[in-house]
Amino acid sequence: MSERKPTLLWLRRDLRLGDHPALLAACANEAPVIPVFICDEAVDRLGAAPKWRLSLSLNVLSETLEAKGSRLILRRGNAQDVLDQLIEETGAGAVYWSRLYDPDAIERDTAIKTSLKERGVDAQSFNGHLLFEPWSVETKQGGFYRVYTPMWNAVKDRDVPTPDAAPKEISAPAQWPDSDALSDWHLGAAMHRGAAVVSSWQRPGEASARDRLAWFTYEGIEAYRDARNMVGVDGTSGMSDYLALGEISPRECWHAGLGALHHGAKGAETWLKELVWREFAYHLMYHTPHILTRNWREEWEGFPWRRDENQADVLAWKQGRTGMPFVDAAMREMYVTGRMHNRARMIVASYLTKHLLTHWQIGQRWFEECLTDWDPASNAMGWQWTAGSGPDASPYFRIFNPETQLEKFDPDGAYVARWIAEGEQTPERTALAYFDAVPKSWNMSPKDAYPQPVVELPAGRNRALAAYQARDG
Repeated sequence: MSERKPTLLWLRRDLRLGDHPALLAACANEAPVIPVFICDEAVDRLGAAPKWRLSLSLNVLSETLEAKGSRLILRRGNAQDVLDQLIEETGAGAVYWSRLYDPDAIERDTAIKTSLKERGVDAQSFNGHLLFEPWSVETKQGGFYRVYTPMWNAVKDRDVPTPDAAPKEISAPAQWPDSDALSDWHLGAAMHRGAAVVSSWQRPGEASARDRLAWFTYEGIEAYRDARNMVGVDGTSGMSDYLALGEISPRECWHAGLGALHHGAKGAETWLKELVWREFAYHLMYHTPHILTRNWREEWEGFPWRRDENQADVLAWKQGRTGMPFVDAAMREMYVTGRMHNRARMIVASYLTKHLLTHWQIGQRWFEECLTDWDPASNAMGWQWTAGSGPDASPYFRIFNPETQLEKFDPDGAYVARWIAEGEQTPERTALAYFDAVPKSWNMSPKDAYPQPVVELPAGRNRALAAYQARDG
């Protein structure tokens, strides 16, 4: 135990011990370290699934810290007020944290850092969430990248620091401050009965993240270039939950992929490009924060998307009852597992914004409510890319056909069989689980007839093309 003033380690989306610059800097002070998580307004605003998934991660992190002789202190309230109170209670002389890049977090953190420094408290922030700080990646003209491929070419050969190991010891204070009980926060309340279904698909925590990464880089990455699009197989990295909550660092993922590349794995470069695609989303969120709330391309502001999410076809989309098996299977996968295959995300987004001509913000909000791997930057950019209103956008005439896409990426029908029960004599367990996960008020049964399409594909496509051409005209 040290007599030095403690350091508060303010945790947010960095729920790990390994490759954690803020934690390592706190430990280097040779003073007690008090890890803190604050349930503030930003946490309260989370959707049902990501908030529940957060609770799982916090529980695992708490156990991990206790095994190290440390603790996770939980407090609820305004972040500035909570930190001030903890400084008064513990005599802390420093507050360290990992940076976030959405506009609300930047505004909050800047105000807190200014206030703490004015009071003589050592306030420092560190990069623990990205490979490259958004302001460190510039075009030759000095601006930010608006197109992905040039950004990839600019950073692909950059040196990414080797990930740091977790500290061997985290010095504890002589007396710990009081902590809330995680169960009292009821972070999973909005999941209702869905939590019991989705929980069996969750493997939260840093150790699970490393296990999955090891499996992927040794067994899955070789075939990743093609397998990542095949929705009926386990062909993706499965790292999205872990990166979203910082249960593993992007640097650790990058070096694992780089090692596989050096050993000749055919899919390694493709996966490294996906890690930089995530960076691109954050790059854009930082430089053009309006991507979160309105059309990134201003010329799309007048586009006649429908905005009423209570329309029958939009409700059918949400429920996985559109009559389009690819769309419906994807939505049901999300309700059962908390996640959705990336290829499927493009299909359901295209169907909503193009065949149903419904505003991308409705889909963006629904994913924010339902995805355990929800990430503000990736979610916003993904929806706008598919809708056509965003950076690097899919051109307006690219309207994914759910039927031909299904033939290409689920040729043996495994994905649809896994998630759709209606009309099947012996439905798969996963398909039946959907009816246990969704709200009872939807009044659905596996014995129901599978619905007819809410819109015929040619009619939906033609309507979308007419609207796009009218905008361009």
